[in-house]
Amino acid sequence: MIHVITPEYPPRRGGVAHYTRQLARELAHGGEDVHVWCPGGGAGDRLDQFAVHAELGRFGWSDLVRVGTLLDRHAAPRRLVVQWVPHGYRYHAMNLPFCIWLWKRAAAGDDVELVVHEPFVEFTRSSVAQNLVAAVQRVMTTILLSAARRVWITIPAWEALLRPFSFGKRIPFGWLPIPSSLKEQDRDAISAVRETLLGRSTRIVGHFGTYGDLVAPLLTAAIDAIARRSPDIRFHLIGIGSETFRARLIAGLPRLDGRVSASGALELQDVSAHVAACDVLLQPYPDGISSRRTTAMAGLSLGVPVVTTKGHLTEQFWETSGAVRISPVGDAARLADDTIALLDDDRERTRLAEAARAFYDREFDVRHAVRALTGAGSVPIPDGALTAGEIR
Repeated sequence: MIHVITPEYPPRRGGVAHYTRQLARELAHGGEDVHVWCPGGGAGDRLDQFAVHAELGRFGWSDLVRVGTLLDRHAAPRRLVVQWVPHGYRYHAMNLPFCIWLWKRAAAGDDVELVVHEPFVEFTRSSVAQNLVAAVQRVMTTILLSAARRVWITIPAWEALLRPFSFGKRIPFGWLPIPSSLKEQDRDAISAVRETLLGRSTRIVGHFGTYGDLVAPLLTAAIDAIARRSPDIRFHLIGIGSETFRARLIAGLPRLDGRVSASGALELQDVSAHVAACDVLLQPYPDGISSRRTTAMAGLSLGVPVVTTKGHLTEQFWETSGAVRISPVGDAARLADDTIALLDDDRERTRLAEAARAFYDREFDVRHAVRALTGAGSVPIPDGALTAGEIR
């Protein structure tokens, strides 16, 4: 029996929410007895073969005590797989009581496994408030690692950050990349979106994301550089926050009015059609593409060529994969060159799409995570990764 604890779950939108549901469905389909524990408002689908318990409320101590009582009704030892992203558990990303609760569960005999999506925020010279959060989150990490029987990391780079906080405890680490939650749509749905978007243009450059403060400047610079060189390209912004970003983009670059569309929030099946309708996805990330970037995984899984960036969290295998076009963070001119070159080369775009699908299936498909979590096999890190090897 696997108990998955998550800070968010559908119908709430979010990467961790969709990933948790996808993982639970695949585990249950493989014969595992799965229980998902999530905040209030989470709901299962009537066709799901697992239970969803929306009992965690706001992750206060009384909520945790209640959930502990409910967990105790299940046979011991209980396996708790915790989706860990500090800001997801409320309390201004400093929920020490939640970490202490997990430590007490482990001390009482439960097996705690962490799936680390993000470890902790960095210290900075400019914000006392952020430094407080950074310090508390490191205390939280120490408590969690003292409780954990195993740690799953979504990118290899997290291991080097987390290991010092285990203070010598021998904990096996394994790589568990995050798959795309999108499914392919039929050609008619994709064609309908494409016909609506194109207008007088002949090519569509898309971006799928949440348009955060760190990504927005990179995306703005790249769009501006592409638009200056190719007046026939249309830009399509997909996802939550896309409409707000479009408004800011047009306010700063009014000449782009009429060339940029925004989808706003969409259901997953509609996201798939909008992503697949694009000729190229433009996906700059301030820390670079990595195996936790589900927005990039969306393009790979659907066979849409991806132009992206290399940063300090980028695993080395991306450059040797042949599955993406990649350039240094902050080089808008290079992103524009790569994007336009792909749009002008049908053969290379087809090759890249096929390579992307194959790379995704080989390394990132959800079946690999299921095999690792059920003990049927580990997830080898592709050749050239920053941290080589399997589970240690």
